[in-house]
Amino acid sequence: MNCVHRIKCGNGNCYIVENGNTGILVDTGKREYLNRVTQACGQYNIKLIVLTHAHFDHSENAAVISESFGIPIAMSEKDIDLIKFNSAQRLFAETFFGKIVLSASLKDFKARPMREFKPAVLLKDGDSLKDYGIDARIVSLPGHTQGSIGIDVENRDLIVGDALMNMFYPTVSMLYHDKDQMLLSAEKIGNMGNRTIYFGHGKPIANRRWVKTKS
Repeated sequence: MNCVHRIKCGNGNCYIVENGNTGILVDTGKREYLNRVTQACGQYNIKLIVLTHAHFDHSENAAVISESFGIPIAMSEKDIDLIKFNSAQRLFAETFFGKIVLSASLKDFKARPMREFKPAVLLKDGDSLKDYGIDARIVSLPGHTQGSIGIDVENRDLIVGDALMNMFYPTVSMLYHDKDQMLLSAEKIGNMGNRTIYFGHGKPIANRRWVKTKS
Protein backbone atom coordinates (compact mmCIF):
# COMPACT_ATOMS: atom_id res chain seq x y z
CA MET A 1 0.00 0.00 0.00
CA ASN A 2 1.28 3.45 -0.91
CA CYS A 3 1.08 6.19 1.71
CA VAL A 4 1.06 9.96 1.19
CA HIS A 5 2.98 12.09 3.70
CA ARG A 6 2.43 15.82 3.80
CA ILE A 7 5.46 18.06 4.35
CA LYS A 8 4.05 21.39 5.48
CA CYS A 9 6.19 24.26 4.21
CA GLY A 10 4.64 27.49 5.43
CA ASN A 11 1.46 28.03 3.41
CA GLY A 12 2.51 25.37 0.88
CA ASN A 13 2.92 21.62 0.82
CA CYS A 14 5.28 19.04 -0.57
CA TYR A 15 4.51 15.34 -0.41
CA ILE A 16 6.32 12.04 -0.20
CA VAL A 17 4.47 9.07 -1.62
CA GLU A 18 6.09 5.91 -0.27
CA ASN A 19 5.70 2.18 -0.48
CA GLY A 20 7.76 0.98 2.44
CA ASN A 21 11.34 2.12 1.78
CA THR A 22 10.83 3.47 -1.74
CA GLY A 23 9.23 6.80 -2.53
CA ILE A 24 8.80 9.80 -4.79
CA LEU A 25 8.89 13.46 -3.82
CA VAL A 26 6.05 15.60 -5.15
CA ASP A 27 7.06 19.27 -5.36
CA THR A 28 10.09 20.71 -3.57
CA GLY A 29 8.91 23.91 -1.90
CA LYS A 30 10.56 27.27 -1.32
CA ARG A 31 14.24 27.58 -0.39
CA GLU A 32 13.31 28.51 3.21
CA TYR A 33 12.11 24.93 3.68
CA LEU A 34 14.94 23.10 1.94
CA ASN A 35 16.22 21.45 5.13
CA ARG A 36 12.74 20.27 6.12
CA VAL A 37 12.18 18.67 2.73
CA THR A 38 15.62 17.07 2.50
CA GLN A 39 15.29 15.63 6.00
CA ALA A 40 12.00 14.02 5.01
CA CYS A 41 13.57 12.65 1.81
CA GLY A 42 16.41 11.13 3.81
CA GLN A 43 14.01 8.66 5.42
CA TYR A 44 13.29 6.95 2.08
CA ASN A 45 14.91 5.79 -1.10
CA ILE A 46 13.50 8.58 -3.25
CA LYS A 47 13.45 7.55 -6.90
CA LEU A 48 11.90 10.60 -8.57
CA ILE A 49 10.96 14.24 -8.07
CA VAL A 50 7.58 15.03 -9.62
CA LEU A 51 6.65 18.69 -10.03
CA THR A 52 2.93 19.42 -10.26
CA HIS A 53 3.93 22.64 -12.03
CA ALA A 54 6.96 24.90 -12.22
CA HIS A 55 6.06 27.93 -10.09
CA PHE A 56 8.86 28.67 -7.63
CA ASP A 57 6.88 27.82 -4.49
CA HIS A 58 6.60 24.27 -5.84
CA SER A 59 9.96 23.87 -7.56
CA GLU A 60 12.53 26.31 -6.11
CA ASN A 61 14.48 23.48 -4.46
CA ALA A 62 14.29 21.08 -7.40
CA ALA A 63 17.83 21.61 -8.69
CA VAL A 64 19.46 21.30 -5.26
CA ILE A 65 17.53 18.22 -4.17
CA SER A 66 18.04 16.54 -7.53
CA GLU A 67 21.79 17.02 -7.29
CA SER A 68 22.06 16.16 -3.58
CA PHE A 69 20.23 12.85 -3.88
CA GLY A 70 20.97 12.05 -7.52
CA ILE A 71 17.25 12.01 -8.35
CA PRO A 72 15.75 12.83 -11.77
CA ILE A 73 13.15 15.57 -12.07
CA ALA A 74 9.85 14.88 -13.85
CA MET A 75 7.21 17.36 -15.02
CA SER A 76 5.06 18.29 -17.98
CA GLU A 77 6.81 19.60 -21.08
CA LYS A 78 4.18 22.34 -21.20
CA ASP A 79 5.64 24.06 -18.12
CA ILE A 80 9.30 24.15 -19.18
CA ASP A 81 9.03 27.83 -20.11
CA LEU A 82 8.29 28.62 -16.45
CA ILE A 83 11.63 27.29 -15.22
CA LYS A 84 13.50 30.33 -16.49
CA PHE A 85 10.67 32.85 -16.16
CA ASN A 86 7.82 32.10 -13.75
CA SER A 87 5.90 34.93 -15.41
CA ALA A 88 6.09 33.30 -18.85
CA GLN A 89 2.47 32.17 -18.55
CA ARG A 90 0.29 35.08 -17.53
CA LEU A 91 -1.92 34.57 -14.47
CA PHE A 92 -5.35 36.01 -13.70
CA ALA A 93 -7.61 36.18 -10.64
CA GLU A 94 -11.20 37.25 -10.04
CA THR A 95 -11.92 36.83 -6.32
CA PHE A 96 -10.82 39.20 -3.55
CA PHE A 97 -8.43 36.67 -2.00
CA GLY A 98 -7.26 35.55 -5.42
CA LYS A 99 -6.19 39.08 -6.32
CA ILE A 100 -4.22 39.35 -3.06
CA VAL A 101 -2.44 36.08 -3.77
CA LEU A 102 -1.83 37.08 -7.38
CA SER A 103 -0.23 40.38 -6.37
CA ALA A 104 2.12 38.65 -3.93
CA SER A 105 2.95 35.93 -6.45
CA LEU A 106 3.85 38.37 -9.21
CA LYS A 107 6.21 40.24 -6.87
CA ASP A 108 7.90 36.97 -5.91
CA PHE A 109 8.23 35.91 -9.54
CA LYS A 110 10.38 39.00 -10.13
CA ALA A 111 12.30 38.87 -6.86
CA ARG A 112 13.03 35.14 -6.74
CA PRO A 113 14.31 33.77 -10.05
CA MET A 114 14.88 30.04 -9.67
CA ARG A 115 18.06 28.14 -10.22
CA GLU A 116 17.42 26.50 -13.57
CA PHE A 117 17.18 22.75 -14.02
CA LYS A 118 16.43 20.35 -16.85
CA PRO A 119 13.74 17.72 -16.32
CA ALA A 120 14.93 14.22 -17.21
CA VAL A 121 11.39 12.84 -17.46
CA LEU A 122 8.52 14.51 -19.32
CA LEU A 123 5.16 13.39 -18.00
CA LYS A 124 1.79 13.24 -19.72
CA ASP A 125 -1.73 12.18 -18.85
CA GLY A 126 -2.02 8.50 -17.93
CA ASP A 127 1.70 7.87 -17.34
CA SER A 128 2.40 5.25 -14.66
CA LEU A 129 4.94 5.72 -11.87
CA LYS A 130 5.33 1.98 -11.22
CA ASP A 131 8.86 2.06 -12.67
CA TYR A 132 9.72 4.24 -9.66
CA GLY A 133 8.17 1.87 -7.13
CA ILE A 134 4.88 3.70 -6.67
CA ASP A 135 1.40 2.59 -7.78
CA ALA A 136 0.24 5.93 -9.15
CA ARG A 137 -0.56 7.60 -12.44
CA ILE A 138 -0.31 11.10 -13.81
CA VAL A 139 -3.46 13.15 -14.38
CA SER A 140 -3.30 16.17 -16.67
CA LEU A 141 -4.89 19.18 -14.91
CA PRO A 142 -4.18 22.27 -17.05
CA GLY A 143 -5.52 25.70 -16.24
CA HIS A 144 -3.47 27.05 -13.35
CA THR A 145 -0.55 26.56 -15.72
CA GLN A 146 -0.49 24.91 -19.13
CA GLY A 147 1.36 21.90 -17.76
CA SER A 148 -0.23 21.43 -14.34
CA ILE A 149 -0.51 17.76 -13.40
CA GLY A 150 -1.82 15.66 -10.53
CA ILE A 151 -0.76 12.31 -9.11
CA ASP A 152 -3.50 9.73 -8.53
CA VAL A 153 -2.28 7.21 -5.94
CA GLU A 154 -4.04 3.82 -6.00
CA ASN A 155 -7.34 5.47 -7.02
CA ARG A 156 -7.54 6.68 -3.43
CA ASP A 157 -5.37 9.77 -2.91
CA LEU A 158 -5.07 12.60 -5.43
CA ILE A 159 -2.32 15.23 -5.21
CA VAL A 160 -3.56 18.18 -7.26
CA GLY A 161 -0.89 20.88 -6.94
CA ASP A 162 -2.67 24.20 -7.55
CA ALA A 163 -5.43 22.82 -9.77
CA LEU A 164 -7.49 23.31 -6.60
CA MET A 165 -6.65 25.36 -3.51
CA ASN A 166 -7.47 25.32 0.20
CA MET A 167 -5.58 28.41 1.38
CA PHE A 168 -8.59 30.21 2.83
CA TYR A 169 -11.30 27.71 1.93
CA PRO A 170 -11.55 24.75 -0.48
CA THR A 171 -12.08 26.03 -4.00
CA VAL A 172 -11.07 25.83 -7.62
CA SER A 173 -7.74 27.51 -8.27
CA MET A 174 -7.84 31.19 -7.39
CA LEU A 175 -5.07 31.88 -9.92
CA TYR A 176 -5.25 30.64 -13.46
CA HIS A 177 -3.58 30.99 -16.81
CA ASP A 178 -6.65 29.66 -18.62
CA LYS A 179 -9.96 29.87 -16.74
CA ASP A 180 -11.86 27.49 -19.01
CA GLN A 181 -9.17 24.83 -18.72
CA MET A 182 -8.97 25.36 -14.95
CA LEU A 183 -12.71 24.77 -14.58
CA LEU A 184 -12.56 21.68 -16.81
CA SER A 185 -9.74 20.29 -14.67
CA ALA A 186 -11.71 20.99 -11.48
CA GLU A 187 -14.70 19.22 -13.00
CA LYS A 188 -12.45 16.31 -13.98
CA ILE A 189 -11.24 15.99 -10.38
CA GLY A 190 -14.80 16.00 -9.06
CA ASN A 191 -15.76 13.27 -11.51
CA MET A 192 -12.96 11.03 -10.20
CA GLY A 193 -15.13 10.22 -7.22
CA ASN A 194 -13.96 8.95 -3.85
CA ARG A 195 -10.50 10.43 -3.29
CA THR A 196 -8.68 12.32 -0.58
CA ILE A 197 -7.53 15.58 -2.18
CA TYR A 198 -4.03 16.76 -1.29
CA PHE A 199 -3.59 20.43 -2.19
CA GLY A 200 -0.49 22.42 -2.97
CA HIS A 201 -1.82 24.89 -0.38
CA GLY A 202 -3.94 23.81 2.57
CA LYS A 203 -5.09 20.74 4.43
CA PRO A 204 -6.36 17.61 2.62
CA ILE A 205 -10.09 16.99 2.42
CA ALA A 206 -12.46 14.55 0.74
CA ASN A 207 -13.19 15.04 -2.94
CA ARG A 208 -16.39 16.82 -3.98
CA ARG A 209 -18.01 18.38 -7.01
CA TRP A 210 -15.92 21.50 -7.55
CA VAL A 211 -17.85 23.00 -10.44
CA LYS A 212 -21.62 23.50 -10.52
CA THR A 213 -23.10 21.83 -13.57
CA LYS A 214 -25.57 23.78 -15.63
CA SER A 215 -29.15 22.53 -15.40
